[in-house]
Amino acid sequence: MSTVLSPTECRILGSLVEKELTTPDSYPLSLNGLLNACNQKSNRQPVLSLGEDEIIPALDRLRHQGLAMQSRESGRVAKFCHTLREKLHLDEQELAVVAELLLRGAQTPGELRSRADRMARLDSLASTEEILRELIDRDSPLVIKLPRQAGRKENRYMHLLGDEGSLEEGDAAAAQAGRESTGRVELLEGEIAALRRELADLRQEFEAFKQQFC
Repeated sequence: MSTVLSPTECRILGSLVEKELTTPDSYPLSLNGLLNACNQKSNRQPVLSLGEDEIIPALDRLRHQGLAMQSRESGRVAKFCHTLREKLHLDEQELAVVAELLLRGAQTPGELRSRADRMARLDSLASTEEILRELIDRDSPLVIKLPRQAGRKENRYMHLLGDEGSLEEGDAAAAQAGRESTGRVELLEGEIAALRRELADLRQEFEAFKQQFC
């Protein structure tokens, strides 16, 4: 996905996914419910204090990008839901891992397993690492493996959906490198597709040329 989301947009999406998976009876969320979810103190890093004047325009941008929508079953009170599952073709475990990264930022596989397990069952550390590999190996990666920091035993992983404004210098550079790599792949894929079209056109022209002598 080429769209780069703001921290507020990331928090909204992570909160919507979390509430869908942990409290489905209260999902989709009203604007007030979404505001409370974004600002809650547990399972959030950093803890934010967003107001409606920040939530509403960010939610409108997400709706414009097709990542969130107003529920068709809203009734009198407008309620909102995410579309990450459909938009990014994520299964429930992948959705939980991405949501945890959106809510807390870069984390180790062990941290992700223990924290995202409340949203979707993650059987083992190995299965969590496999989910991360699948998210990295996509044509348009959703996750990047960060260089190991001094004093840390494990690498951390971060999502590639947001900007780098609040990241440490090394993490921001790694995220930018990941996006640039994805951009190069998309550029090459576009050039290959264009060459294939040109080749197909040349074949048609050659066949038409041969028909003149039959």
